[in-house]
Amino acid sequence: MTQELITFLISAVPLSELRGGIPLAILQFGFSPIKALLLGVLGNLLPILPVLFGLEKVSQYLSRRYCWFNRFFNWLFERTRRKHQDHFHYWGDLALLVFVAIPLPLTGAYSGAVAAFVFGLPIKHSFWSISLGVLAAGIIVTFVTLFGGNLFKYLFL
Repeated sequence: MTQELITFLISAVPLSELRGGIPLAILQFGFSPIKALLLGVLGNLLPILPVLFGLEKVSQYLSRRYCWFNRFFNWLFERTRRKHQDHFHYWGDLALLVFVAIPLPLTGAYSGAVAAFVFGLPIKHSFWSISLGVLAAGIIVTFVTLFGGNLFKYLFL
C-alpha cells in the first residue's frame, strides 16, 4: 500500500481522523505540509456525506425494528437538545464549524455529523460547516506538527 493511501485511509478512520493522518504523513513519511494537509482533509471528508445521509436511515430502521432503540433515541435526542439547543440555535452553522475545528478527541467530522443529525440541521449546511471545520482542524494540526516541539520549548523551557 502506498504512503499516500495509508495517509488517506488513516484520515478517514473515525478515531484518528486527520489528527493522526497529518502527523504520520509529515513526520513518518516525509510529505510536504501541503500534501499531508490535502490528503488528510480529503480522507477525513470522504465518509462524511454517507454518514450524514446514513444516520437518519439507520436510526429510522432501528427505531422501527426495536422498540427499546426507539426509546433510547428519543431519550438521547431530548436530553442532548435540552442541554445544548441554545448554542446550536443561536450560533447555528458556526457552532458546528467551531466544534469540528477544535483538534481534540471526539470533536472531529464524525462527531460533527452526529451532532448535525441530533440537532436536525440541514445536510447541505452541515456538510459545508463540517468541511470548513475539517479544513481549519487540518491547518491547526499541520502547524502543531511542524512547530509544536519548538513552540513547547519556547513557552515552557
